[in-house]
Amino acid sequence: MSDWLRRARQTALAQPLVPRVPIFLVVADASHRVGSVEPGIAERMIGAGLPVRAAEAGYRIEGPGDASLAAIARWLHEEGIVAHRRGELLAVVDADNGRSVGAIERGVVRVLGLTTWTVHLVGHTIEGRIWVQQRAFDKVTDPGRWDTLMGGQVAAGESMAATLERETMEEAGLAIADLLELARGDPIAIRRPTTDGYMVEHIEVYRALVPVSFEPVNRDGEVERFACVDKGELVGCLAAGAFTLEATLILGAELERRAARREF
Repeated sequence: MSDWLRRARQTALAQPLVPRVPIFLVVADASHRVGSVEPGIAERMIGAGLPVRAAEAGYRIEGPGDASLAAIARWLHEEGIVAHRRGELLAVVDADNGRSVGAIERGVVRVLGLTTWTVHLVGHTIEGRIWVQQRAFDKVTDPGRWDTLMGGQVAAGESMAATLERETMEEAGLAIADLLELARGDPIAIRRPTTDGYMVEHIEVYRALVPVSFEPVNRDGEVERFACVDKGELVGCLAAGAFTLEATLILGAELERRAARREF
């Protein structure tokens, strides 16, 4: 294992910098463990009259679920605890069984330590080169850094397959039906502190052959440019820290997989 990959994997599994306690969402009289919060922020929410109450094992958000979650998200923005309103809803899931129990504005998920799901696509050529993208410089997260061919959040109420299809078309202008040898890789988990809270993310990884007749073209303004790189270029950029943490983990695992199968 390369040092840069070892460091990335250590970074991806790190404890919170500030102690956090569990959050439970009450839906139809059932209590679901959905995330975590810093006690200081929870007490401020209680003081502001939000539907948050102290519980034996942490704090609970009382129903109605989506209305309470919307009120909390609005307050977090108004108080400046969260800087960016993303205008997208992500599912709030029971941390014990993964079932959706509500939805909340994307920009607040890390303050509340909520679990999110993303999909990434590793695109390669018949010669074994890898397609990568440089993120737009006005992105809220990791502007200008390099990423996999496609990476996107699974929206509330959306299936993994639908996200893969939608994001691949929006980010790279490619239809899944036009790709070859589409396969699902090993998932990757990230649990680490961030500037806006604590990140808990499950990444579903896919890989596919991009036919020579197709070339990625961005459609949503979130990509600065694409590049098709060989192993040497890719490793050099990964070792230099040019990629996002997520892409470093995904592409590092892809390099390990290829080495094990002697595909170089």
